[in-house]
Formats: sequence, C-alpha cells, structure tokens
Amino acid sequence: MNIRKLLWNKFILVAVLAVIGGAGFFLWQQGNQKSSGERYKTQAVESGDITQTVSANGTLNPVVLVSVGTQVSGTVKKLYVDFNDRVKEGQILMELDASLFQAQAKQSEANVSNVLATLDLATANEARSRSLYAEEYISKQELDQAVQALKSARAQLALARAQFEKDRTNLGYSVIRSPVSGVVVAREVDVGQTVAASFQTPTLFKIAQDLQKMQIDSSFAEADVGNVKEGQAVRFTVDAFPNKSFDGTVKQVRLNPTTQQNVVTYNVVVGVDNPEQILLPGMTAYVNIIVASRKHVLLVPNEALRFKPQDVAAKGEKRKGRDDKRAAGTGTVYVLENNQLKPATLAIGITDNRSSEMLSGALKAGDQVVVEDTQLSGGANQNQSPGTLRMRMF
Repeated sequence: MNIRKLLWNKFILVAVLAVIGGAGFFLWQQGNQKSSGERYKTQAVESGDITQTVSANGTLNPVVLVSVGTQVSGTVKKLYVDFNDRVKEGQILMELDASLFQAQAKQSEANVSNVLATLDLATANEARSRSLYAEEYISKQELDQAVQALKSARAQLALARAQFEKDRTNLGYSVIRSPVSGVVVAREVDVGQTVAASFQTPTLFKIAQDLQKMQIDSSFAEADVGNVKEGQAVRFTVDAFPNKSFDGTVKQVRLNPTTQQNVVTYNVVVGVDNPEQILLPGMTAYVNIIVASRKHVLLVPNEALRFKPQDVAAKGEKRKGRDDKRAAGTGTVYVLENNQLKPATLAIGITDNRSSEMLSGALKAGDQVVVEDTQLSGGANQNQSPGTLRMRMF
C-alpha cells in the first residue's frame, strides 16, 4: 500500500514539473519572439545630394622635372649647389677637372697655327708656280701639284679649326650649368667622384622647375577609367596631412595601359596647385575623382538594396542565373506592410557606396525600408549564405 502511494506521489510530482516546464518554455518563447516591427531594422528613404567617385592611389611629382647630366667624362672638382637650393637658368651647378680639356684645346690651337703656316707656304708656292708656268719655266704638271698642295693646306686648316672648336666646346662642358630655373630636388654626385659619359649620360642633378604647380600620376583600373574625363574635379589626401583635403583637376588620361598580373590600369594625370609648397615630390596621394553628382534626389540606403529575406536568401543559389540577367540599374528593397515583408523594385542611379540615387519607384522620402533581420544570428548580414549562418551559430 505504501509502495503504491509512493509511486502515485512521484507520478503527480513529474506531471506537475512537466506542466511547469511546458508553461515556462511557452512563456520564454513568447517573450523572445519579436513582432515584425521589432524583428526588422529599418532606415528611412531620404532626400538629399549624392556624389559618385572613383578612387586610386598615386604619386605627387613636379610638372617639369629636369635631369641634368654631363656630355663629357671627368672628376668632380667643385659643387656650387646642394639639395633644396633655388637656381636660375644658366647658373653654374658644378665643375669637372678641366686639366685634360684645357691641354687638348691648347694642342688643337697650336695645330691650327701650324696648318696656317703650311697654308702660307702653299699659297706662295702656288703663286710662284703660276709665274714660272707663264714664262714656260715649269710644266703644267708642276703647276697642278702646287695648286693641289694649296687646296690640301686649306682643307687641313678647316679640319684643324673644327678640332679646336670641338675641344674648346668640351672644355666648356666641364662646367655644368642649370638648363632651367627651379629647385634642386636631388644631387647624385660628390666632390672627387668620377663621372663617365661613354654610353649613357649620367644624372648629376634633378631640378623641379616649379613646385607651386605639381601633378599626381595615378593608376586607375580599366573598370573605372571609362568614367574619368579631362576637367573633372579631384579630391585627395596625403599621409603627411591626414586631416586635410586637397583639390585638383584631371589633366590627362594617358592611352598607354599597364598590365600586371592580368590587371589593366591607366595613368590618370591630375593637376594640383601647391601655393604653400607643403606638398612634396614623392608623396603618396589617395585620389577620389568626382565622376557624377546629383542634387535633391531620393536616396536609398545600400544596406536595403543588399538585404534579402531568409527564404529568398536560401533560394539564392537556385535563382543566381536569373538574378545575373536582371536589368542593370535596378534593385529590390523590402518594406513592412501589415507586419509582412513586401518587395519594391526601384530604378537605381549613381551611388556613393553608402546610398544610391532612386530614379523611379513607389517609395517617397520618409518611407522605411528594411536593412537587417535582427533575429538571424543576432543581426548577422543577410547577404551571407544559409550555410555561413549555420556555421556561425555553432
């Protein structure tokens, strides 16, 4: 009897615990189940201005950078300028040891004097021969020889004078002068160094003609370069002034492509005013070219255009082929209507990577569009595949 009563009490206890547990689970589920309004995070369609840009990195360079070399070989004897010095056109930059050039010039000058003496003798012989031939004291052949000797002496004089002029020019080349007015941005030689101008002219100095006018040489991908045109406004920053933005203008889109690892890029030259000369040659510039802008248009958050409901995302792989064929410039967003998601197809214009211009559609300013489902893995991105979401839950 006691055993039956004990079993009966245990049965009642288990039943009570089961009822309490079921009720608790129901209440917990009800408390954690959000309404559609609480489940979905929304953002308003706004009216405003939008600017679309394309971006790339580039390097600041002087507009005119002249590399100064030498046409003769020799040893650096004296330097007159250094880094950052301002120079004028024709100013002496450096001198080479001119001893050999001076000696060669003197030798050529002496050779000219020697040939002049030979010419004087040949001239006198030619005149004497003509007189003797007129009186028939010499033959025609002897006269011809005298005339030929005179012509040869004149040719030798011309050759000697040309050699003298060459040696004197080389002597002048031993003094290196600036071809332009500007600022010395690089000095490649030191006193005592030997420079050789045999096959390739060595670079001695680099002179920037005007640092108040600079340019950015940037590389844009072929997917972006189609939107870049001469005259477009440019904004850029440099690491030296991270909180300051600078302006420029597209000067040229060069037609010569560069291909690296199957990636094609084009050099876009941006003109930059540098009145304060705070932008220095070689700085890395982070360039944004404004390719389009709109004012007072409806703006849809890009998050809303990327959002997909859970059931649509699950079927994404099956519909991928059809989605790829969707007309360019269209997008789908979702709005809440009677606590249910309702799709709305829009015609989309330019974008600034945060919002997109709405060209046409059923939405107006202030309408709320869904940007996130907060029930999925604590607000995970809806663009991920269901497999990715399951992996994150574990």
